[in-house]
Order: sequence, then structure tokens, then C-alpha cells
Amino acid sequence: MIGFFAFLKKELLESQRSGKLLFVLILFFAFGVMNPAIAKLTPYLLEMLADELRESGMTVGEVTVNALTSWTQFFKNIPMALIAFVLLYGGSFVKEYESETLLIVLTRGLKRKNVVLAKTALMLSLWSIGYLICFATTYLYNEYLFDNSIAENLGSAVFGFWLFGVFTVALTVFFSCVFSSYGEVLLGTGASVALSYAVGLLPKLSRAVPTSLMNSAGLLVGAENGSDYAAALVVTVILTFALLAGSVLFFNRKKL
Repeated sequence: MIGFFAFLKKELLESQRSGKLLFVLILFFAFGVMNPAIAKLTPYLLEMLADELRESGMTVGEVTVNALTSWTQFFKNIPMALIAFVLLYGGSFVKEYESETLLIVLTRGLKRKNVVLAKTALMLSLWSIGYLICFATTYLYNEYLFDNSIAENLGSAVFGFWLFGVFTVALTVFFSCVFSSYGEVLLGTGASVALSYAVGLLPKLSRAVPTSLMNSAGLLVGAENGSDYAAALVVTVILTFALLAGSVLFFNRKKL
């Protein structure tokens, strides 16, 4: 465990010095502010465009915005934040391969599994902290501007996407241990998410794939409950642990 915490500290310091840590914090805070801001400004923007739309034959009626509008915006924007996060940390292993710095620490007795676990722990921690910042910022602004009580099953919807983010991080780590190039890592991660989408198009499996955890619309309006996604939660947790176990297995056999 000493090796694990020592390598984790090294990873954290490297993220801090490179500016990645600050970028993640600012990014998720910005997305958190953006959600209620867009909701609040929507009526004014439509009012400004009303004349132009009228000339095109379109009539703008009265627009009502509330906390539900902001939370809908939250679940539209947070995937972009997750993509940015993966792009930022998708090269974590690749950079080590190219610089051959892992050979130094491994020859000094650090176990390979501790490298995988430390990098995974850092990425999961930063994803969780960033996601919490985004959620808390949106929640507080919504509470000030609107009323959060209008959003049904908010906890289930928020937890579901957080778990999908954890699954995505596990995918990134797995392909980082399998491949040695940044492009291959991103391609493998993206292709896996796309495969989940494709499988989710099958009616009998639509509620049992990880990507279904991104479906928040029904939850927010009370048309669905968290229990409706129990199968997806179980499958996602199992796949996440399987990916992490596979990461350790492939990294132990990888030539550095």
C-alpha cells in the first residue's frame, strides 16, 4: 500500500503542476453555472429574436422556465464535460509509455497493479469531485433562481450519470492498458460507448445497458423511477469491476 499511495501522490502532484487539476475544477464549475444561466436567459433571448422569427413565419409564445429547465440543461451539458475529461486524462498511461518513466519506478519495486490502481483512483476522484462541483453549483443557483422541488427523482438521475462516468473512466483505463497510443485509447473508449448505445436500441435490453443511465428526462418529470434502471446499475457495476480487473491483467503482461 505504501507504493500505491506514493504513486498516487506523484500523479496528483503531476496533475497539479501541469494545470490539469485546475482546468478540471474550472471546467465543471463553468458547466454548473451555465445550466441555470441558459435557463434564465432563454425567455430574453427568444424575445430578442421574436421579430426575426415572426418574419420567417414563426410565432414565439410565452416561455416558462423553471428548475426543471435548468436540470434538463444539466444533463445535456454534462456529457460534454465528461468527454473533455476523457480527452484530458486519456493519455495518462500513453505519456508514461512514451517517456519510459514507468520503467524507473517498476525497477525500484513498485508493483504493476499499484500503477493501474493509483491512476484509476486519481481519475475517479477527479471525475467525482468535478461532477459534485457541477451538480452543487447548478443546485444552489437553481435554489436561488427557481425551486428544485419541481424536479422528480433528481438523486436517481444524478447518481445514474455519475456511475456512467465511472464506467467511462474504467473503459479509458482498460484501453490504456491494452493499447499504447492516445488515438487507440480514445477510439476504444468511444467505440465501447457506441456499442452500448447500439445494444440499447434493442427493446428488451434498452434498460440494461450503461448508456441508459444517461436517460434523465423520464426521471425528472416523474414518469420513471430509479428502480426502472436497476438492471442497468447492476450491469454497469459488474462491467466496471471487470474492466478494472482486465486492466490489471493486461498491464501485468504489457511490454514497456
